[in-house]
Amino acid sequence: MDNTDILRVATYNIHKGVQGIGPARRLEIHNLGHAVEQLDADIVCLQEVRRLNRQEARYFQRWPELPQAEYLAPEGYEAVYRTNAFTRHGEHGNALLSRWPVIGHQHEDISDHRFEQRGLLHVEVDAHGRNIHVIVVHLGLIPGSRIRQIERLQRFIEREVPGNAPLVVAGDFNDWGLQVKRMLAGFGLYEFEEPRAFTYPARLPLVQLDHVYVRGLTPLSLQVPRGRIWWRMSDHLPLIAEFRL
Repeated sequence: MDNTDILRVATYNIHKGVQGIGPARRLEIHNLGHAVEQLDADIVCLQEVRRLNRQEARYFQRWPELPQAEYLAPEGYEAVYRTNAFTRHGEHGNALLSRWPVIGHQHEDISDHRFEQRGLLHVEVDAHGRNIHVIVVHLGLIPGSRIRQIERLQRFIEREVPGNAPLVVAGDFNDWGLQVKRMLAGFGLYEFEEPRAFTYPARLPLVQLDHVYVRGLTPLSLQVPRGRIWWRMSDHLPLIAEFRL
């Protein structure tokens, strides 16, 4: 089996590139740039990515001039970003960084109520001549919202993704139980079973909130990078999954 048979996908909630609160907060976006490169993934799915934030740009002297998705893309990668939430000082959403050519992309609002603006990002990439569909999600904090958002995700997949096409659904599912996992299995999405793949909270991980589910691909492995360098950058740890095409 050569490397053209392997698909390496990472998902990472980057906490908008800033850690801490108030005067103690620190800018981590530069460290995250090095970290994303170290993941060495073919596809990197990112959540809580800022397109712009005027307040933080004034506060931090080294705030990047580029939007965060473009700033974090390693050399040679394509960056796709779509906004989920508009705030007083800017906007943020989901992003996908791809080592392979991007064929097309679209965004769907899956907000369940006005206090949480949520969306899904659908990107189609050409991997070694095969079209792979990737959906980046960041689900709501309320259990009922997540159930309705998974139902909307299912309808979106039925409408937009051919039944025989390889599909990846990755992101921050915000689910502390098994309900979302069971719902996804109900329409053919599974992940590699690794009982210790805890991603949250980064400093002392207790639960796996971040997942990479697939349909039409064979799960091979799942790993979570650990150590001080990682828990300083975000409140989540990244998750790296490998699949056979």
